[in-house]
Amino acid sequence: MTLDAPLTGRDPIACEAILANALLVLPDRVERGWIAIAGGRIAEIGEGDAVPAGATDCGGDLLAPGLVELHTDNLERHLEPRPRVDWPHAPAIIAHDAELAGGGITTVFDALRVGSIVHVSGAEKPYARGVATEIAALRREGALRIEHRLHLRAEVCSETLLEELAEFGPEDGVGLLSLMDHTPGQRQFRDMSQLRAYVMGKHGLSEEEFQAHVAGQQALRARVGERHERGAVEAARRLGAVLASHDDSDREQVALSAAHGARIAEFPTTLEAAEACRAAGIAVMMGAPNLIRGGSHSGNVAAADLAEAGLLDIVSSDYVPAALLQSAFALARIWDGDLARGFACVTEAPARAAGLADRGALRTGLRADLVRVAERGGHPLTRGVWCAGRRVA
Repeated sequence: MTLDAPLTGRDPIACEAILANALLVLPDRVERGWIAIAGGRIAEIGEGDAVPAGATDCGGDLLAPGLVELHTDNLERHLEPRPRVDWPHAPAIIAHDAELAGGGITTVFDALRVGSIVHVSGAEKPYARGVATEIAALRREGALRIEHRLHLRAEVCSETLLEELAEFGPEDGVGLLSLMDHTPGQRQFRDMSQLRAYVMGKHGLSEEEFQAHVAGQQALRARVGERHERGAVEAARRLGAVLASHDDSDREQVALSAAHGARIAEFPTTLEAAEACRAAGIAVMMGAPNLIRGGSHSGNVAAADLAEAGLLDIVSSDYVPAALLQSAFALARIWDGDLARGFACVTEAPARAAGLADRGALRTGLRADLVRVAERGGHPLTRGVWCAGRRVA
């Protein structure tokens, strides 16, 4: 290895950092080399064993683009760590931010539910507008380590969806809006036994209370569902947000999502739906827990099966932030060791689907969002994270 080699074409003093002796996860391959950071962007990339003067020696660790997270329920877990326990919001947001940064995530679309049931005692209440305002305030104050954007999860089977959507405007920078429909008996919960186990376990309902819940939700969907769906699609256009479908199960549902203008399919539940998404040009996103655990907890199609069929484009951490980095390695094992392809599903592909052209890959001129990763016992270990060139973990 050559020590103190000159930095090609650039004065090293002008660089904020140089990371060398790393295995660079480039868009199409993994290659040993170095990266220079200046002005929060990737100033230069060099391949080979050279270590430029003043560089940090990464000791042969992987250096990959920072991960891009499009759909995570993790913030809600921090806001309500136990059922009906409302944690102070600012500390919850800061803890959520630190957890994501520690897992190599440098851009997150925080998923906030819009659409609530308000007439039932103890039911979920509106919260998205207030939390979005608090996230924006913490961002202005410089209290957050990574970049936070908004993802509104528009719950069609609800009472307050249109009123809650009306509280958001283009100035809020909503990047994603997903059409959610958790009406019992379809999409994610086509299998009523799975729904029974989930709802009764989470909320402690009796069988009689569960049946009343099912009947009430189905009646509500019949009354407001179509109007809410139209209103959510219009809200996405008004807000300039990318539209995503959620839990599409068959070709008819995918066709409707395509007609609405959906560009991302979150967690299609069947192989049929994933194939229809590919035919319609809709990017398929699956959950990292599904991939890591080897199957869906709801009994739906396995993410690994879609990966093996060449139908998986994007992975989301869903409810386990650390699983996003694990997924890149899990996909590489499925795809004959192609680590670049595995990382693309958690970096460049989600960035592109969300309309972010300035990040997601190791290319000169893009944001210096980087994660340094070592492997220990076959598991990824985060050794350093940079967001727009600033060390955040």
